[in-house]
Amino acid sequence: MEQFEVTGVTPREALPQNWNIAPTNEIYIIRSSGFNGGDAFSRDLTTLSWGLIAPWLKEMSEARISQSRAINARSESIHEKPTFRDAFRRTRCLIPAEGYYEWATALGAYSPKQPFFITSDNSRQLSIAGIWSAWQSPEGNIIESASVITREAVGELATIHSRMPVMMPRERWDAWLNPSERDIPTLQNLMQLDQPAAHLVAHPVSGAVNSVSNNGKDLTRAITLGEPETLF
Repeated sequence: MEQFEVTGVTPREALPQNWNIAPTNEIYIIRSSGFNGGDAFSRDLTTLSWGLIAPWLKEMSEARISQSRAINARSESIHEKPTFRDAFRRTRCLIPAEGYYEWATALGAYSPKQPFFITSDNSRQLSIAGIWSAWQSPEGNIIESASVITREAVGELATIHSRMPVMMPRERWDAWLNPSERDIPTLQNLMQLDQPAAHLVAHPVSGAVNSVSNNGKDLTRAITLGEPETLF
């Protein structure tokens, strides 16, 4: 709350710590709560489920499947894809995280499927660009969901995987969260950074993260490639 200067609504209860978040799990987001006068608006901290629900779906079973397929939205095409384009124009957010996992691909410098943990070198929460939306079930229940926005990976991160989340620097938070800003070129420009991987560092972690039944901070512990994995 302090890092993201949250002054609006906050959750009644904190989410349990989760070091192995899966699609449809609850996550935190920061979003605009409307203007307070002038050009300023307050920020809410809220929770919703990971994976955007396509707005045209009618059944809960379809919605859950949709979430699993829409945890990420590509920055290059987000303004065109039916699942994401309206949320991109109207309901953007920041997704705070201590870090994220990525798995090496055959095109990189490491053995395929080797997991890595990517985090900040300054011990601060990552501020990942995201979008959110609200979907109403046939029974009238409102489910809010969100997706991470990704881009082409650069630098050392590109030796692991071809994609990475779009990071939103502090000086662009107000513009990104501004609900009145709906100009596509302007929004696309906000996602373009001179150093998109600034302050991000990666280290290999145990394959225990491959099972969602495993959890705990030990999943993020650095290992030496080739050493026995004895975390679990």
